[in-house]
Amino acid sequence: MNALFEWSGALFGMLGSLLLATHGPWARYGWLAYLAANITMGLFASAIGAYGLLTQQVGFTATTLFGLHRAGLLRRWTAPGDSGPR
Repeated sequence: MNALFEWSGALFGMLGSLLLATHGPWARYGWLAYLAANITMGLFASAIGAYGLLTQQVGFTATTLFGLHRAGLLRRWTAPGDSGPR
């Protein structure tokens, strides 16, 4: 299971970087890939007792949530009746 968390975290992180680097219509979804990477790498770090890495993932999750907010993706799920970014 640890290998699954490690590799999925790595792949989601690379996908997030690729999406954001494109600056295309799908770029903002890179933040969702980063969130998946943060969660899976956090689970991996916790499982192996790498608390420095876990602390880093908590910090990355905070910046990812900010990125999701700035991209307008959090608004879609938090504001009732909101149709998303305009």
